[in-house]
Amino acid sequence: MTAASRPARGDRGDGAGDRVAGAGDRGYPHGGGRDGASPPPADASPAHAAVELCGIRLRHPIVNASGTFDAIAARRVFGDELVTRFPFSAFVSKTVTLAPRQGNAPPRLWELPAGLINSIGLPNRGLDGYIEHDLPELARLPVPLIVNVMGFHRDEVVRLVSELSARDEVAALELNVSCPNVETGLVMGADPGETARLLDAVRPLTDKPLIVKLTPNASDVPAVALAAQRAGADAVSLINTLRGMALHPATGRPWLGGRTGGVSGPSVRAIALAQVDAVRAAVDIPIVAMGGVSSGRHALDLIRAGATLVAVGTESFRDPAAGERIAAELAAEQARVAPPRGRRDAG
Repeated sequence: MTAASRPARGDRGDGAGDRVAGAGDRGYPHGGGRDGASPPPADASPAHAAVELCGIRLRHPIVNASGTFDAIAARRVFGDELVTRFPFSAFVSKTVTLAPRQGNAPPRLWELPAGLINSIGLPNRGLDGYIEHDLPELARLPVPLIVNVMGFHRDEVVRLVSELSARDEVAALELNVSCPNVETGLVMGADPGETARLLDAVRPLTDKPLIVKLTPNASDVPAVALAAQRAGADAVSLINTLRGMALHPATGRPWLGGRTGGVSGPSVRAIALAQVDAVRAAVDIPIVAMGGVSSGRHALDLIRAGATLVAVGTESFRDPAAGERIAAELAAEQARVAPPRGRRDAG
């Protein structure tokens, strides 16, 4: 069933939690709240910025990238005010796996001149823990919830999609295909055939939108995107982080506990633009684009390259209110200069 044939899904009063931004003592730069900090106003984005993704109505085109904003921790900092003054128009959860994961050993972060390398390792409570502990908290957020899931073989993804798509709190699912299939050794998202077989297994399980999060570490990203579209994906998201390494300045050994990590931030923005442009030439389904976005102009560039929505990731580490700020800047940019290629909506 395609996105166009599926019944429209309206605004849902749910959200999802991710990792780092919003969890510390840095406050939103808008006054009020704990220690004088509060989230940005909910009405900061003009009505003309509204957009749809696969039938889900959103008040503006800016969402969070999975794993970069901890909504549950942010609520501890800012209180219930976060529920009514939320920086993103939808919330993408951190990756949920079937079994609980502790994540990688520390250290987990290395700051770059234009971004960072993370080696977090996907720590999470696992499916059962997510449903029992996280989902009730996240359902109180005022935005649709998109749950990011990952399995080490197709059977795990099948169970994750089957159980989570049955939850009313979940508006859509994002499939993280950046890990190897333990049965074949192939990274699911690096091989068009692996991606198609995964979609063949999970597409019949749900009418809710399935978004495939593509890895940039593939030899032919547009081919993978096209395989996902042909197998029933409703949308794709890109780019995920690029593989990188940092060395200890004294010993010369790998600094990160996971040896390598994912590079994100301004240094990957040009790569994101190129990959979004190439994927847009290959597919017709919506694109959720991300990679080094720290301003409304950066978001506009990705929309001009073919994106429907833009996700903010690393910038939220620096500015927890970045989502709403960038949405307002984007609206101002769009009012000033009409994008030549425009934003693609899918109902």
